[in-house]
Amino acid sequence: MSAHPPTRFLNRQSPPHIMTLVMLTGLAALSMNIFLPSLPGMAAWFEAPYQLMQLSVSLYLGLSAVLQVLVGPISDRFGRRSVILWSLVLFLLATVGTLLAPNATLFLVFRMAQAVIAAGMVLSRAVVRDMVPDEQAASMIGYVTMGMSLVPMIGPVIGGFLDEMFGWQANFALLLVLGVAVTVLVWADLGETSTARPISFAAQLRQYPQLLGSRRFWGYVLCAAFASGCFFAYLGGAPFVGTEVFGLSSSQVGVYFSAPAIGYAIGNFLSGRFSVRVGMNRMVLWGSLATTAGLAILMGGTLAGLHHPGFFFGMMTAVGLGNGMVLPNANAGMLSIHPQLAGTASGLGGAIMIGGGAALAALAGAVLTEGSGEMPLIVIMLASGVASVAAILWVIRRARALGLSG
Repeated sequence: MSAHPPTRFLNRQSPPHIMTLVMLTGLAALSMNIFLPSLPGMAAWFEAPYQLMQLSVSLYLGLSAVLQVLVGPISDRFGRRSVILWSLVLFLLATVGTLLAPNATLFLVFRMAQAVIAAGMVLSRAVVRDMVPDEQAASMIGYVTMGMSLVPMIGPVIGGFLDEMFGWQANFALLLVLGVAVTVLVWADLGETSTARPISFAAQLRQYPQLLGSRRFWGYVLCAAFASGCFFAYLGGAPFVGTEVFGLSSSQVGVYFSAPAIGYAIGNFLSGRFSVRVGMNRMVLWGSLATTAGLAILMGGTLAGLHHPGFFFGMMTAVGLGNGMVLPNANAGMLSIHPQLAGTASGLGGAIMIGGGAALAALAGAVLTEGSGEMPLIVIMLASGVASVAAILWVIRRARALGLSG
């Protein structure tokens, strides 16, 4: 890995300031969840079933997965800066489209187009890996995503209040304003961190078998996919649980919805503080166990008759805590397998992770029906948590067989 000049804020000749990466990933996170408290109201506005409007989550995630397969190799070929800037411009155009859409179908088309902002989240990880080595990358990604977690923590709260005061369109108007601000910031500060390589896109794709043939890569990817799958299922099902099961208003759903982000911020802080000292694999294991234990407690309490939004959403803090520990370290693990393919690994790993999340979000929306209660969502999330523990145990076993630490 080549050495980079020291970071100088708002100087495109140097690597980006960490705050620029926080803002970029924060915008991607905000676009995913700010409007969730508005879903029931959006269904009424467009005179469409809730299940149709819920596709604005699962379709968005699905297209994000597809785009991430392409974004990684493109950025390895042409560099991070230009790909991120073009993605931001396309995101702004798509956001305008969501505001002008006359019906649910066109809204969903433009909503899917907004998924291009996923490039910011994927390539922020690749930029970090360009700048620093393995354990330092896990630590820095932890700090970046800790800052990012502040956005989804307050996003649904803001979205709920904006919905009640001005309607659902206010959420997308805010995304448009913030998107313009982040685009200007990235243009001014994000210097190129990757050296463009003179090989074709097809040649880039032919390098995928190097990653797909690695059992450790698959272990990290599956662990991240199942751990984040708990959260994506939550994204798909929690608005319904809040409004239909617990009878909360959109602003109340927004307040409760921030519970996982509190845990996520704590988990990211622990990753930033201890990943170098403890090692990536053990941090991932502890995070997976934290998520699974929290969901097991939630299931036990629900079966015992503890039916209250404070308990349901409060236990989601454990999901956020676990994700905050798992994702920075699992992502750094993916990128460490073949450092020269950092962008490709980030895109491919992110695609598998987000694709699985899209499936779980759609499943959550499908199984939650009138009278079902919150239990179907809890079962899906707990099963995903158990699978994440199994995946990281597989990685640890493989690492020991290869004589690797971590």
